[in-house]
Amino acid sequence: MRAIHHFIDGASHAGDDGRQGDVFDPNIGAVQARVGLGAQAQLDRAVAGALAAQPAWAATNPQRRARVMFAFKALVEKNMEELARLLSSEHGKVIADSKGDIQRGLEVIEFACGIPHMLKGEYTQGAGPGIDVYSLRQPLGVVAGITPFNFPAMIPMWMFGPAIACGNAFILKPSERDPSVPVRLAELAKEAGLPDGILQVVHGDKAMVDAILDHPEIRAVSFVGSSDIAHYVYQRGAVAGKRVQAMGGAKNHGIIMPDADLDQAVSDIMGAAYGSAGERCMALPVVVPVGEKTAGALRERLLTAIAGLKIGVSTDADAHYGPVVTAQHKAKIENYIQMGVDEGAELVVDGRGFSLQGHEDGYFVGPTLFDRVTPEMRTYKEEIFGPVLQMVRAQSFEEALALPSKHSYGNGVALFTRDGHAAREFVGRVNVGMVGINVPIPVPVAYHSFGGWKRSGFGDINQYGMEGVRFYTKTKVVTQRWPEGAASGDSAFIIPTMG
Repeated sequence: MRAIHHFIDGASHAGDDGRQGDVFDPNIGAVQARVGLGAQAQLDRAVAGALAAQPAWAATNPQRRARVMFAFKALVEKNMEELARLLSSEHGKVIADSKGDIQRGLEVIEFACGIPHMLKGEYTQGAGPGIDVYSLRQPLGVVAGITPFNFPAMIPMWMFGPAIACGNAFILKPSERDPSVPVRLAELAKEAGLPDGILQVVHGDKAMVDAILDHPEIRAVSFVGSSDIAHYVYQRGAVAGKRVQAMGGAKNHGIIMPDADLDQAVSDIMGAAYGSAGERCMALPVVVPVGEKTAGALRERLLTAIAGLKIGVSTDADAHYGPVVTAQHKAKIENYIQMGVDEGAELVVDGRGFSLQGHEDGYFVGPTLFDRVTPEMRTYKEEIFGPVLQMVRAQSFEEALALPSKHSYGNGVALFTRDGHAAREFVGRVNVGMVGINVPIPVPVAYHSFGGWKRSGFGDINQYGMEGVRFYTKTKVVTQRWPEGAASGDSAFIIPTMG
């Protein structure tokens, strides 16, 4: 049985408390590895290593830090196939999707390669008589990230790329469901020239999360996961005096206007709703056609497209998506499907009971489609996180606009239309953090920033881009004057001004 260890001070570390978690192959429903579940002792060891290594790393000039990021990017690209297969074997997403997971993370690493420019401060000469004022950004010290199972490569790189480039030491606590790729990324970072102690990986469950949130030497925590846990992380971390960004769940809507290109919209929606088996915080699980004619035409096209979906094992190059991550998650999704039936929604396509020949014990869920879902239903209010698409019919633009705006989640939303005025109106008024116009999954490019509103995001600063640089640095402002002669004895007793 393969053992997955912590990565501390540049080496594999088994830990000493004996607790372990099972890592499954969701394609066959069997345990393939065991991961050591650490807590305070392992974290203390990682923090000690980080504290020892971080000052010298922070003192390394930004251009040299950027060169390590360049080398790391090249190594990840060189090992793309290995990483993608390892990722798929533990998560279940198909190989092509795993490569996309890694590539979107690499785009943030590419952004971090420009850190010398982004750390430049501001300077004002002659702000007052003989007085100059300038600012600089300095790293926080030791920071941490807690990442979810659904993007075991992308989200860690979203976090540790900017953090490390800024001069911090980073401690990563990945999901215990698919922990191998994060460890491999840390190994590649060391191979790229990153000093020991600057990127470390500790495994664990709630005990490790709480240890991170309470540790006095960890200055900031970035989190992605469910909204309830995100709120918990934000509260506990803030009480401990940490800077916290905690991204939660989502219920992203796709609004289909009567003038939309339905063929293009359906193609986009299929990938957004069912890709990666719906296990994306930026999936599109709710589609809102405006008008009965639009709804009828959309439903007909969706049924045709769903019939053409192929569900297969992760290594099947022809499969559109693979299994979900665990048996427990499969049961949760199927329970939501039954709940939708019980609430009175019309179950048009039922994905329960799907079985793949030769992989009958795998965690597969077929594509599911509900129609005539209403905002009062619990299945609409909550995040299902599976291959389940719900149709909520709206009779007007205003009704459609109100649905995502009033929902408790506010991560992403998409509008499909040819009408520029409607799009402009929608962008300005919708109460959601990320908006796509004829783009179904509006995840911003790496030099912008990612972040949802309402219960989709807790904290004031978004992830990656310049927002990420701000999150992982503190600003110092210096006001300086050099003596030019005898000082006036009274000036020290007057509040300083620039006059």
